[in-house]
Amino acid sequence: MKITIEYEDEQDAKLAMEAFDWRHTVLQIDALLRSITKHNIYQNREASEDEHNMAHYIREQIREFANDNNLTI
Repeated sequence: MKITIEYEDEQDAKLAMEAFDWRHTVLQIDALLRSITKHNIYQNREASEDEHNMAHYIREQIREFANDNNLTI
């Protein structure tokens, strides 16, 4: 598939070109948070209850924001 989009503003064009990198970054953050909640390990040590809860909360928020914007993770 080939898609051509033209932008008049250079910043908008650059942002569109970075979209894949942003998605990859969010996926990496999600994977880190998933690891913390699944294995209860943070920075090579047992995660505190607060760290575990915050990782879970942030992961839920990422999914909620993505859903609100009709995006998939």
